[in-house]
Amino acid sequence: MGTRDPRIDAYIEGSAGFARPILKHLRQVIHSACPTVEEATKWSMPHFVYRGRNLAGMAAFKQHCAFGFWNGAQIVQNDAQANQAMGQFGRITSLTDLPSAAVLKRYVKAAMQLNDDKTAAPRVPKKRNPKPTLAMPDDLKKALARTRGAAAHFEKFAPSRQREYIEWISEAKSDATRQRRLTTAVEWIAEGKPRHWKYQKR
Repeated sequence: MGTRDPRIDAYIEGSAGFARPILKHLRQVIHSACPTVEEATKWSMPHFVYRGRNLAGMAAFKQHCAFGFWNGAQIVQNDAQANQAMGQFGRITSLTDLPSAAVLKRYVKAAMQLNDDKTAAPRVPKKRNPKPTLAMPDDLKKALARTRGAAAHFEKFAPSRQREYIEWISEAKSDATRQRRLTTAVEWIAEGKPRHWKYQKR
């Protein structure tokens, strides 16, 4: 069973006289086409939720109403009025501005199907392109070789942690800064510490 939100009752009753029959009609059509729909107030406007996803929303303004489906572009196409107001049906000032109840119900069914498809389809994780391997700076390579255990620790680091040290040294703006970072890096690496070890939880 669906749900009705008393806040939407109050919203409708508080709307202008011309808007009430429009909002009541839209509400009834949605409940008729989608018996399990749930009502909610979002962004201070009445919304209808199906299977945990927004299905449609409506609103009343001083001189017109607006109504639209959450995935409206996939449901109501080539509507010349769509750019005149929120939603896909332009400025609605009377029931004659809306399609018939039968057409609206077909739109509701189509919106439900889109929600069904999105709910059923598993999320496909986005593929992340691996970052290219950075070349080891010669001065870092030599410094690691001169410090006992440093090169071995560096090899054991994950590629991301190796990258952090290489980028830190390579991005130095001056030779003096580079040398200071190189000295510090080798000291930390010899102790098996990653670049940001100070910020790790202990």
